[in-house]
Amino acid sequence: MLLSGGVGVIPTDTIYGLVGRAEVASVVEKIYRIRKRNMHKPCIILISSYEDLKKFNIELSSEMRLFLETRRLWPGKVSIVFPSVDPRFEYLTRGTNSLAFRMPDIPELRDLLAQTGPLVAPSANREGDPPAATADSAREYFKDSVDFYVDGEELHSLPSTLIQIVDNKMIVLREGAVSF
Repeated sequence: MLLSGGVGVIPTDTIYGLVGRAEVASVVEKIYRIRKRNMHKPCIILISSYEDLKKFNIELSSEMRLFLETRRLWPGKVSIVFPSVDPRFEYLTRGTNSLAFRMPDIPELRDLLAQTGPLVAPSANREGDPPAATADSAREYFKDSVDFYVDGEELHSLPSTLIQIVDNKMIVLREGAVSF
């Protein structure tokens, strides 16, 4: 369903997400409409591996990769903001010249991402409402406007912690599931 441009609700390593293929602008726009998301606020993109960053013209230096690995940020509940000035991804950057990525710490989810490609994954709720803790609560928000729901366990995690790395120093942009 995702490969053919569908949009669904799935459990992630933090909370339920409204997901669709990040590499397809029309799918991303559909998610913004369904969720009634602020059109200027970029979504976090779930990736299966470091290699997925290259799809968005983001090259990690060996220093940066070592930094991420030694601090054990990925896989994990940390989303990392990288600069992005490639005009092909304006539909994702939303004027911020940056993209946020997370490599989830659930092998089955990373396997799905390896099959579908990176997925945008805002929380499964309408803008301003509490995130859905179950597929049924997400269904109350979205009804038939999404193509599928994956029912997993009830999730009561905080959203991912959002960071940026500047000069090998972490700047916390949003406190979340991981505390520094």
